[in-house]
Amino acid sequence: MLSLLIWLPIFGGLYVALLGSRVAPVHAERDAIAIAALTFIASLVLWAGFDGSRATMQYVELLPWIPALNVNYHLGVDGIALPLIVLTTFSTLLVVLSANASVHDRLAEYLGAFLVLAGLMIGVFAALDAILFYVFWEAMLIPMFLVIGVWGGPRRVYATIKFFLYTFLGSVLMLIALLWLYFQSGTFDILGMQQQPLSLDAQTLIFWAFLAAFAVKIPMWPVHTWLPDAHVEAPTGGSVVLAAIMLKMGGYGFLRFSLPITPDACRVWAPLMIALSLVAIVYVGLVALAQRDMKKLIAYSSISHMGFVTLGFFVVFAFATVPAAAHAADLALAGAMFQMISHGFISAAMFLCVGVLYDRMHSREISAYGGVINPMPRFAAFMLLFAMANAGLPGTSGFVGEFMVILAAFQVDFWIALLAATTLILGAAYTLWMYKRVAFGEVARPAVAALEDITPREHLVLTSLAAVVLLFGIWPAPIIDTSAASLHELVQQVARSKIP
Repeated sequence: MLSLLIWLPIFGGLYVALLGSRVAPVHAERDAIAIAALTFIASLVLWAGFDGSRATMQYVELLPWIPALNVNYHLGVDGIALPLIVLTTFSTLLVVLSANASVHDRLAEYLGAFLVLAGLMIGVFAALDAILFYVFWEAMLIPMFLVIGVWGGPRRVYATIKFFLYTFLGSVLMLIALLWLYFQSGTFDILGMQQQPLSLDAQTLIFWAFLAAFAVKIPMWPVHTWLPDAHVEAPTGGSVVLAAIMLKMGGYGFLRFSLPITPDACRVWAPLMIALSLVAIVYVGLVALAQRDMKKLIAYSSISHMGFVTLGFFVVFAFATVPAAAHAADLALAGAMFQMISHGFISAAMFLCVGVLYDRMHSREISAYGGVINPMPRFAAFMLLFAMANAGLPGTSGFVGEFMVILAAFQVDFWIALLAATTLILGAAYTLWMYKRVAFGEVARPAVAALEDITPREHLVLTSLAAVVLLFGIWPAPIIDTSAASLHELVQQVARSKIP
């Protein structure tokens, strides 16, 4: 099943891209939608058969790949990887469905790139061999490099090179750490690496090597500067995948590598990581307030909201001196995990809304709009829902993860929780300020008055996102229950010292 999820979109994407120039765009689009839909259905089947009460890896596949180096084609999923795989297939389907509105040149190649990208990202989440993980991790840069570089905006070359250099250089240090672990443990098996005893000095070096890769990918302050440029220049689909999935790979890396492999170093450096997370939440939220470009505002909003993810990860290490530590640590990790999934839905919806406006007006400037609710009432209703979710309105998925992390942080330190909670004010300020200026008021421009409301396909895409944002805001149990056992096992791992 996991191999199907990885290779169906990869080979399907290559088929669509290579045959795209020989067939009409409508046929390439039809094939791409079918492949993306089949992949999404397969991920739902995977979820339906998953036993959330077990912390062990499920759907395991193991085949020799490079026997001389003990490198294997080793796949498996637990409650941490599975929700991210479903998020990937769902987001890819929405990107493929919405592509024809924003891309009119080389559509088949565009769709093919996203299908290949989806398979590679699923491979990252499913890989249990460190070399296999690294191959998927690096390979996914190629289709995203092409998406931004070919279909991006006027400064796409600059944004593409900056995106590639930031992410690639950090990954090189991760590879060095993985190779060092291999020579210590004799295996590239990720679960085996998690059991390897390490001195504090060794853990510290490995921690910083992993941090170089994962902090850039999330991205954490101050290595976040590539993201706004990439978002602004990327086409709508590229922004959706960047925000919904690729940022989550940094969070996944912390959960799969940093926390279980270097728990003692994580405990030592947790205060710094908490401080950097709070800077992302507060300072970057203030930066978002100053933006005039809608995409840049949402990009900075993403960095601020992802600060909750790293805060939840590292506030766990403060519970050693707090009563009821196990429950609070579980709460922090569960909140961070839920925040990753929820942010994927909400950020995708926000960027798609900007894409709807950009396709009609060819401007992302907030000042170019005003009174959009008059010609586009259905679109304005959807955008209002997603804006409220981005601000953390109770009843939407945007509230649940942040509330859980803040609740856990209160049990550590009042001031940490208070600073984290400022996002409820800042998030409402920059999101609703943007919405007010775009949607409300009199129609001041003829171009706005001439706008047409969303098409049936756009309605389908936005309805799907609205449904999951409300569903998981009211009933978060499916995500929380799926990951609970795996996250609890991780809490037990990080509570044990690995110093020999």
